[in-house]
Amino acid sequence: MNVLEGERFEQRRILCDGRPEWTTVEGDELKLMDGRLIAESDAIYLPPCDPTKIICIHLNFDSRRVEFRAPELTTPTYFMKPTTALNSHRGLLHRPADCQYINYEGEIAAIIGRPMKNVGPEDAWDYIAGFAPANDVGCHDYRDTDAGGMTRVKGMDGFCPLGPGIVRGIDIRQSVLRTYLNGKVVQEDAVKDMTFPINYQLADLSRHITLLPGDIILTGTPANSRPMQLGDVVEVEVTGVGRLQNRVAEIPAPSHQIGHQPTNTDAVTRVALGGDWWAAQDKKQ
Repeated sequence: MNVLEGERFEQRRILCDGRPEWTTVEGDELKLMDGRLIAESDAIYLPPCDPTKIICIHLNFDSRRVEFRAPELTTPTYFMKPTTALNSHRGLLHRPADCQYINYEGEIAAIIGRPMKNVGPEDAWDYIAGFAPANDVGCHDYRDTDAGGMTRVKGMDGFCPLGPGIVRGIDIRQSVLRTYLNGKVVQEDAVKDMTFPINYQLADLSRHITLLPGDIILTGTPANSRPMQLGDVVEVEVTGVGRLQNRVAEIPAPSHQIGHQPTNTDAVTRVALGGDWWAAQDKKQ
């Protein structure tokens, strides 16, 4: 069934009595499949899927392209996050103690529902299980390494929160994506303004990569990604889908100094600070 059609349906996955349980939303409560009800406020959320891979598009909103003064795009490029980056609604985002630039990037996650290979854009909607708000968190202190692949920037543990659940039966093409930092809107853009639509991305990727049930495609962030501070609460809202919430906390720096260390170069701050960096450069001229 086409993910855009039918009545809105949402499932969330939580930890209950020591085991994962699927639930539906009943007002202020969550209903387990055996009929039990628990208060939503008491729920301990789990990621709503088990991906074999997480694939992310580099740049897909014109507002972000303009912010970075990049040329117009003719084809998308992608990178991958490890599955250990998965996180959930109300999970903590950990900033290492030796880092300072951990950025939010509000996005929409398209979650694959059945095996998908060599599927054209007109049929791609039939292969999606649903959508979820997501945050493509990045630690830009490592922007000077990994040759643009962002393995460490975007791949740290917990840097892919999504949820609260998976939603189908809404026309995601009519949705608006917003990110809030401590209650203030800091990112906002309409899905219709994506340079490469969601079904285009899936068709492009599935030409040569088999997408499997549970796989996550992160579909792009608007302008105004900025660093978060310890204690900040970040929320990603997709109209018709839901609102994901996470808080920033600190963890110790690694116990040794093998490998590339965090840096604070122009290449780092240009991405971490976005338009603020460009505005500072203009003032220098």
